[in-house]
Amino acid sequence: MSLFVDDTPAPAPRRRLSGRASVGVWALAVALVALLVLTFLPTAYVIQRQGPVVNTLGSAENAEGEDVPLISISGAETYPAEGSLDLTTVQVIGNREQTPSWFELAMAWFDPAKAVLPIEQIYPEGTTTEQRNEESAALMVDSQKEATAAALTELGYDVRPHVSVYGFSRDSAAAGILQEDDRIVSADGTAIETTQQLRDVINAGEGDPVSLVVRRAGEDVTETVTPTRTEDDGKTVWLIGVTTSHDYDFPIDVTIQLDRIGGPSAGQMFALGIIDTLTPGELTGGEHIAGTGTIDAAGAIGPIGGIRQKLYGAEDAGADYFFAPEENCDEVVGHIPGDLRVVSVATLEDSLDALEAIRSGEGVDELPRCAAG
Repeated sequence: MSLFVDDTPAPAPRRRLSGRASVGVWALAVALVALLVLTFLPTAYVIQRQGPVVNTLGSAENAEGEDVPLISISGAETYPAEGSLDLTTVQVIGNREQTPSWFELAMAWFDPAKAVLPIEQIYPEGTTTEQRNEESAALMVDSQKEATAAALTELGYDVRPHVSVYGFSRDSAAAGILQEDDRIVSADGTAIETTQQLRDVINAGEGDPVSLVVRRAGEDVTETVTPTRTEDDGKTVWLIGVTTSHDYDFPIDVTIQLDRIGGPSAGQMFALGIIDTLTPGELTGGEHIAGTGTIDAAGAIGPIGGIRQKLYGAEDAGADYFFAPEENCDEVVGHIPGDLRVVSVATLEDSLDALEAIRSGEGVDELPRCAAG
């Protein structure tokens, strides 16, 4: 006879959780469920982080996928350049069609290299992603023109500005009289080089018809437009109902090849890259320099958005110096990563002076820095 013995241990008696432990378990479960729900709920924010860093003295990929010089110039002697003059960018994660999750926002909140922004700050109500991209691309084209004008003016070239008709407002007085791309040569006998000059002539007439000489298809044509009256902040303003574009006649051809990056903030670095390409020697002294900032034809450097993220992008790219617009200094203080040395600049002349100091090694410690307030 066989004898079978059951060696399976008897189950241990169940231990009941204490009241406090039970509450903790339930709280954790509720938190996990809440986190899961929040992951799928829409948010009203986007994330801004560092974007690509591109050397204006180097090359970039064009629309056909070919590697071409970022700055190419014809009509003048050019020179090879060493070192780096990096433009820095930011990237926005999210749009009105697809916002980041609450979990992604929480992670970004604790990352000093990222910023959480209200979606209206990037995508105003009624603005689609496509519209914003188109506006950003237009701003990039304008910044390239302004940078070219600033650089060539600095180098002594004769740069002539002009104003053209870009479009018409609703109920425009000029519709059917002027045409898109008409170049406005003069108004009531006054030569026109800026939009403000055109406004001044129109308002000086206080509603009288304005005689405009426009260059159309290579010929000068005279047209007469009668302005309409409107009120702006309690003041009477006379309008002909056109939007204008500001352009320049350049004595040499400057082409900047940069796809898939928009906005006006690369202006300063474009201008420096053009100057370095057109002058012998090394503007950078072989150093790795990054920066940001808008620029106008007069060489004034203006503020931009996302400067903290751009600082991190420059540091990650290996830059030693960063040229920051003076008006962004309050955002810079206390947020400089690593050993990056930030130089405060307000004009193209400031940037060139800083490059001279870096190149020569003299006066580097005296370069203007960002200070609180």
